[in-house]
Amino acid sequence: MIFRLGMWIIMILGGVIGGYYIDNILFKNIHSSIIFHIICFIIGVFLMFLVMKISRNTGRTLAKYGRKGELARMETNILVKEDVYKYMRHPMHLGLLAFPLSVAFLVASPSFILILAPTEIVMMLIMIKLIEEPEAIGKFGDEYLDYKKQVPWFCFKLKCLKELLRNIPKEYDRR
Repeated sequence: MIFRLGMWIIMILGGVIGGYYIDNILFKNIHSSIIFHIICFIIGVFLMFLVMKISRNTGRTLAKYGRKGELARMETNILVKEDVYKYMRHPMHLGLLAFPLSVAFLVASPSFILILAPTEIVMMLIMIKLIEEPEAIGKFGDEYLDYKKQVPWFCFKLKCLKELLRNIPKEYDRR
């Protein structure tokens, strides 16, 4: 948990600082454009809204179906295959993949938007492959391996996205 939090902080702060540094080399006058900032801000707010909605929805689904007994917050001990998890294995990560891009738009850094955020997204996908997937296999064993054969990482079909963005009742938080 601490490692992942540290990685998020490094990626976001590195993106902001690195983005402004590269902007001063490649896009010298971009930060004086108020129109660019307004457009970026609107896009950033929209993307951040999606990130928050997806994180809330998937968190509520995990809280409802993934916990048996007393567990620490954000822990699960049951493999969740209900709701959006029947369409994709990593719906929360799908939402979180947009987080660096939303921050990049909020700070209106073209270098962060075009270079650093996509690089961070690739790094996140690698972390899912090398860390998250093996952890899930270790935790749930053959059940996860069977689930992995049937359900893709992500699903971009309309029915999947509707399920991902639907309003999940707050009662899901309490089980």
